[in-house]
Amino acid sequence: MTTTHLELLTVPEAMALLRLGRSKIYDLIRTRRLPSIKVDGARRIPADAVRTFILDRLKEAA
Repeated sequence: MTTTHLELLTVPEAMALLRLGRSKIYDLIRTRRLPSIKVDGARRIPADAVRTFILDRLKEAA
């Protein structure tokens, strides 16, 4: 049996990792380019989604 550790980031944490502003993060969420979930009204972004977003942008730039 394997366990998976899923880390959820707040919007400010995602902003810091991606070096983007708040409105750009919410735009990425709204356009479904950055997956997120709501936990009791609080928006959370899976850390893996941020990593995937970065890797996808790198592939596009290559």
